[in-house]
Amino acid sequence: MELDISQLVDKTVRSIPNYPKPGINFRDICPLLKNIEVLNKVIDYFVAKINFEFDYIAGLESRGFLFGILLSQRMNKGFIPIRKKNKLPGEKISLEYKLEYGSDIIEIQADAFEPGSKILICDDLLATGGTAVAANELINKAQGTTVGFVFVIELKDLKGKERFDPKLPVIVALCD
Repeated sequence: MELDISQLVDKTVRSIPNYPKPGINFRDICPLLKNIEVLNKVIDYFVAKINFEFDYIAGLESRGFLFGILLSQRMNKGFIPIRKKNKLPGEKISLEYKLEYGSDIIEIQADAFEPGSKILICDDLLATGGTAVAANELINKAQGTTVGFVFVIELKDLKGKERFDPKLPVIVALCD
């Protein structure tokens, strides 16, 4: 019997308790990355579920780059990195956003896409949704439109999906 994508990802991703600090159950994607069969199935799953038009995939630093680049290559779309402050060269558009304790800044290159472009946001993990919501706001600030989200893993108990516009598709391989 073949496992569905959620079972396959759950079986492949490793849980590391109390990392990086006590009380956190870290979901380690490294075993998934080294298993090319499972990795291809995850990307195939995303391709099959994406049934809407978009121009670019924006990957969130840093693990969102890994899946975003593979997905953009498979779907023949350009890739846009969304990075932390001062990691990109040239003219940038920045957005400061609130974290549970403090704030952070993400940036995109000012010429990353043309105004009016449709962007699909990709990351490895959806927890509270703070960074993905900030990425959506950054794309809007750069005159683009977010048309959906793709995550390998969703930590359902943290209710990050509830922070997104309910009209936007959110594609997840594993709800944990």
